[in-house]
Amino acid sequence: MKKVAFLILAIVAFAGCKKEYDPIVPVPPTVTMKFVFDENQERLDNFGEPVDVPAGNAAQAPQFNQIAAHYVELIPNENTPLGGGVILYESPETTAGGDEAIYFDQLPLLAENEVFDLGLLADIPEGAYRYIRVSLAYQNYTVDYLAQGFDLTGTLASFIGYNTYITEYTIDEQALAVNSNKLQGYWGFETVGSVITGQTPEGAITVPNPLSSTSPIPAGSCLVTGEFETPIVIDYDNPQDLELTLSLSINDSFEWNEVIEDGKWEPGANETVVDMGIRGLIGYSNQ
Repeated sequence: MKKVAFLILAIVAFAGCKKEYDPIVPVPPTVTMKFVFDENQERLDNFGEPVDVPAGNAAQAPQFNQIAAHYVELIPNENTPLGGGVILYESPETTAGGDEAIYFDQLPLLAENEVFDLGLLADIPEGAYRYIRVSLAYQNYTVDYLAQGFDLTGTLASFIGYNTYITEYTIDEQALAVNSNKLQGYWGFETVGSVITGQTPEGAITVPNPLSSTSPIPAGSCLVTGEFETPIVIDYDNPQDLELTLSLSINDSFEWNEVIEDGKWEPGANETVVDMGIRGLIGYSNQ
């Protein structure tokens, strides 16, 4: 009996020391996205054609702090209408300010190379996708300007979505209460403790769409369309995480009308902002 009791105690002790291992549960492949900014990428117009800064204007490549997208769509081919591709993401909208608008408080504000989760690969049907369409809603960047003969810098926040409901927003350090809708082209600029705001002319924001003849976008939107360097192929026989990198052209993307022709933005000389649109999009992936 003593031997039996000892054996039982030994078995219990061994069982108490034994580690429990859960079976390996496969993690489903996901889709992620990040933005990079390239001041040397080609500068495009609304039709996706190369364009220079027009006479009478000047421009600079700003230093980006944040950007936000309202809508992301994969497009199989050039004949795919808006909404006819695979919508990977769409941020909330609201009528709190009257007309339907992008809800700024719900926008994901991303720094360069910051990864944003778009969901599961399983939500994308198998096939090839050659283009991507992204509605850019908000930009925050540092710009150079001239005041009383001094070269200075300031922070500019620009809202380039079709319509945005803003409760308040912080440009650099100062918060501005708005509590209303703002149409495409509204901006706020902060420097040395002071803030000014403005609005670009209607329809002035450049929105490159190389598919404008076959897949047009609504006027006043900021649905930038770009082509992947290599088309994405979704194949469930070999599923893997899909990592998208969207390279945005900021080649002279901040543009103003010159009063003093010196190539420097001088707000004090009534040099008005005329364009803040991204100047092109190229898509890359880990495939």
